[in-house]
Amino acid sequence: MTAIQMPDRTVQAPMPSFAAFYRAINGRDPFPWQSRLAAQVSTNEQWPAEVGVPTGLGKTACLDIAVWWLASQADRAPARRTAPTRIWWVVNRRLLVDSTAEHAETISLTLCDPRKQGLTGRSAEVVATVADRLRSLSADPTAAPLEVIRLRGGIASRRPTDPSRPAVMLSTLPMHGSRLLFRGYGSTRSMRPIDAAMAGTDSLVLLDEAHLVPHLKALLAALADCTLSAQAILGKARSRPTVVALTATGDATGGSRFDLDADDEAHPVVRQRLDAVKPVEVRSFDGGDVGQKLAEAALSLIQAAPAPAACLVFANTPGTARAVFTCLRKLTANGSAEVLLLTGRSREREAEQARERILDPVGGMASTRDAATSRQSHLIVVATQTLEVGADIDAEYLVTEACGVRALTQRLGRLNRLGRYSHARAAYIHLPPPKSKKKTIADSNGWPVYGLEPESVMQRLEDARGDSVTDIVNLSPRRVAGILGSPSDDPGRAPEVLPGLLLEWMKTTTPPEGEAPVEPYFSGIAAPDSRVSLIWRAHIPDDGELLWPRAADREAVEIPIGEVRDALGEDEDLHRLGSDGMMIEKVSSDDLRPRDVVVLPSDRGLLDEFGWDPSSTSPVVDMSIVKYGLPLDVTALRRLCGSSIGDLINENLINRALGVADNNEDIDEADRAEAVEQILIAVAATTPPGWDHAEWNEFTDTLNRQPDAPRNEVPRLPRRDVRGPHSDELDEMSLAETAVDLELHCQAVAVRAREVAERLGIAADLSEIVERAGRLHDIGKADRRFQRWLDPDEKHDGALVAKSNMPPHRWNEARAAAGWPRGGRHEVLSARLVRRWLERHSAGCDPSLRDLLLHLIISHHGSGRPLVPPVADDTVDKVRGIVDDVSVEAPADLSIVDWEQPARFRRLNDRLGPWGLALLEAIIRQADHAISAGADVGHLEVH
Repeated sequence: MTAIQMPDRTVQAPMPSFAAFYRAINGRDPFPWQSRLAAQVSTNEQWPAEVGVPTGLGKTACLDIAVWWLASQADRAPARRTAPTRIWWVVNRRLLVDSTAEHAETISLTLCDPRKQGLTGRSAEVVATVADRLRSLSADPTAAPLEVIRLRGGIASRRPTDPSRPAVMLSTLPMHGSRLLFRGYGSTRSMRPIDAAMAGTDSLVLLDEAHLVPHLKALLAALADCTLSAQAILGKARSRPTVVALTATGDATGGSRFDLDADDEAHPVVRQRLDAVKPVEVRSFDGGDVGQKLAEAALSLIQAAPAPAACLVFANTPGTARAVFTCLRKLTANGSAEVLLLTGRSREREAEQARERILDPVGGMASTRDAATSRQSHLIVVATQTLEVGADIDAEYLVTEACGVRALTQRLGRLNRLGRYSHARAAYIHLPPPKSKKKTIADSNGWPVYGLEPESVMQRLEDARGDSVTDIVNLSPRRVAGILGSPSDDPGRAPEVLPGLLLEWMKTTTPPEGEAPVEPYFSGIAAPDSRVSLIWRAHIPDDGELLWPRAADREAVEIPIGEVRDALGEDEDLHRLGSDGMMIEKVSSDDLRPRDVVVLPSDRGLLDEFGWDPSSTSPVVDMSIVKYGLPLDVTALRRLCGSSIGDLINENLINRALGVADNNEDIDEADRAEAVEQILIAVAATTPPGWDHAEWNEFTDTLNRQPDAPRNEVPRLPRRDVRGPHSDELDEMSLAETAVDLELHCQAVAVRAREVAERLGIAADLSEIVERAGRLHDIGKADRRFQRWLDPDEKHDGALVAKSNMPPHRWNEARAAAGWPRGGRHEVLSARLVRRWLERHSAGCDPSLRDLLLHLIISHHGSGRPLVPPVADDTVDKVRGIVDDVSVEAPADLSIVDWEQPARFRRLNDRLGPWGLALLEAIIRQADHAISAGADVGHLEVH
C-alpha cells in the first residue's frame, strides 16, 4: 500500500489570552462575564447548559469564545481535542440577517488578513497567531482559517467544504434539526448524509434564545440512547453535539447555568445597561382592530418626541405586521416619518435593503449609532419576532402587541439597549384574543403564537402598577424578571424517538414510503411546519428539465402552504422542484406539499419591496441573474425588461447568439458576437421593474460578450466567473475543466481523505480504510462504456480518465452513444471489483473493516443507504480494474443488485453510529469534491 507522509505542522506560537483576542477582533475589552466564561470553558473543557446573561450584554461573544477555545487546542494531538470543529449558532427565526451573522463574518475576514482589516502591532500578531492555529486543524493549510455559512429558509446551497476545517454555521432550528435527522431541509437525497454528519458530530450548538431547546436537548439524549453501543470515533466529547442555550429567560434543569456575578454588577457599562430606563405604558382595550391600535400608539409616541426619533413596533404575526405597516403608511403620507416593514417573509435582497436602512449610522437605529447625531425625520420599523433575537438595534420608542414573557423580555431588549436615551418610552397594547366560538379565554386557544400567556402577563403588569395613578411600569433589565416572573409558555410535547424510526431516516437513498416527518421531534407537535419555499425566475424550464442556476436560499421566501394556495387559486400550471432539488415538475396548486420549492415566473407578482404580499402584481426581481447572468430566452428577457423589448429581441436573434442559424447550421463567431452585442445593447437600455437604474447598469456592464456554448436545460448569457453546477446524483462530478487521469485522481482523493481523517483524530485503522476507499472509489470508471462516455473522441490514446472536459450540453448525448444506461452508477462497479479482490485476499481481515471499505466506495455519491437501485442493462461485458497491483474483473451489468448491502449498512450503523458512519462517508465524498474542484495536494508526500 502507498504510504502518505504528512508534513510537520506543529503549532509553535503560544496561544494569546481570550482578552487579547477579543480586544483585537472587537476593538474593546471584554466584559468580566465574557472573560470568566472563556476561562471556565477552557479549564473545564465543557460549556454550561445555559448562559443566562440579560439581552444587551454581548451574548454574541460566545462565538468569540468558541473560536478562541478551538484555536487554543490546536497544539494537541487531534484525538485529544475536546473543542468541536464546527460552531452552530441556531436562531429560532427565519431571517438570518442579524448582527451575529455579521459578527461571524467579521471574525472570519479578520482572521484571513488582520492587517487588511486595519489591525497593526500586537493586535495583528494576536489574530495572526489564532489564524495560524485554526489553519493547522484543516487538511488544506491554504484555506481561510474559518468558514462561515448561513442556512435559512427551505433551500440550502452550502455546507462545510471540509469536515476538518473550522466553521461557523448560522442556522434556523428546523434547518439544523432536519440535518441532524438525515432529512436536511433543502438538501438533495445524495447530500443528506454529509449534512447529517456536519450537524451530528464535532459540533457545538449555541441556541440563541430558543425556547424550544427542551425538545432539541431531549432529542439528542434520545438519539444517544438509540446508539449506546456505537463506537465514538472522535472521542466522547466530539462524537455528539454539545448544546448550549443562550437565554436571559431560561430555567436550566439537569444542567449548569452561567450568570452574571458581582464583578459584572460593578462594571460601569454593565450597570448602565442593567438600569437602562424602560418605562412601559400599559394600554388595555376591550376591543378594536389590533393593527390600528399598534399604529396609533407608534404615532402618538413619536409625535411626543423632543426630536425626530426611531420607533420599533412589534406585531405577533406577519399579517398583523403588514396591517400595521399599511395603516402607518397612510397616517404618515405627509412625509412625517419613514416606515419600514421587516418580517421573516422576505427574501435576502429585500430584507437586506430594509436592514441597511435600519442600521444606517445617521437615520437608523443601530446600537452603534451616535446618539447625539440628529435625524432628518422619524423612523418607524414594523417587525415580527424577526428582530426579537440577535438584532443589535437600539430604539428610542417601542410599541408591542400583547405577548408572552420571553417575547416581551426580548422586545424590550431593543429599547434603550445601551441606556443612552433618558426619554425612552414603550407602549404595551393589550386586546382580547381574536373572536372564537368558545365563550371564555380559558375555553379558547387564546392569542395567536402565545396562547393564554398574554393574560398572565397583563395581570403581572397590573400588579406591578399597584395603586399608581399612571399606567407606567418600569421594566429595566434589572427589574423585568422580577415583575414578569417565570415564563408560563408551554412548548408542548414532542414524540419519542425510537431506534426503528432512526433506522428509517438513515435510509437516504431510498426513503421508506410514509415515513414519519422529522420536525415534531425537534420542534414539538403543537405547530406542525406546513410551509413551502417560493422563488421567482425569468426563465422556467419545461417539465422534466433541470432548473439552472440551481435554487439558492438567498432567493427564497417561506410561506404557509394555505396562504400560497389562496394566492395562487386553482392554478394548474405551477412548477416545483423534484426531490433532487433540480428537476422541474409541473403540478397544480392542490398538488403542493409542505417543504416543496415552487418556481414562479418573475412577472407573477406576490412580492413587494418588503416581502410576501399576495395583493402585489408588480414583477419580481430574479435574484439568480445577479450571479449567473441573463438567460438567452425571449420570454425570459421580456419578463425581465418589459414587453417593449420584444421589438428588439426575437427568436432569430437569440438563435444567432447561441450559434444556431435558421437552417440549424453553425454560424461564424463574428455573426454570433454581433447578435450578442445587439441583445446587450437592448437590455442595457432598459431599467427593469424593481431595479435601480445604476444597479442595472452596473450589472449589465459585467456581462460576457462571448457566451459559452448553450446548455440544453437553460441557454444563457453567463458572466465570466461562473462554472456549471455539479450533482452527485447526475454524475456531473465527472465533468471538469480538463480531462483527468483516473489513477492520479484516485491517488489525490486518497491523500486528501487520509489527511482529513487524521486531522480530525480518526483512529488509525479507520483512517487507513478511508485512504483505501479513496484510492479505489472510481476504479469502476474503467468500464469501457463509461470511458467512451468520458472520452468519445478517444483523445487520450486509451488511457483511463476520471474526468471529461466535454461541453455540458453534449453530456447526455455522449452517454447514450456510449451505451451507458441512464441512472447507472459507476460506484457499483468499483465496489464489485473490490469485493472480488476481497474474496481472494481478505484472509484475517476484520469483517467490519471489510464492510466499511465496501460501503465507503459504494456510497461515495450518496447511494447505498441502504441500497443502490438497479437500472435496465443487458450488457454481457466485464469490467476490469487493478486493486493492490492485482488485476480483477467482474460483470459490468448494472441491473445486478448487491443484496448484501442493506445488511452491511445496518452492521456499520450499529458499530460506528449513524453519524459516525456519515462522517466517514463525508470525508471521502468531500475529498472527492475538493479534488474534482482542483484542490492541490502537493503539500503532501506520497511514497
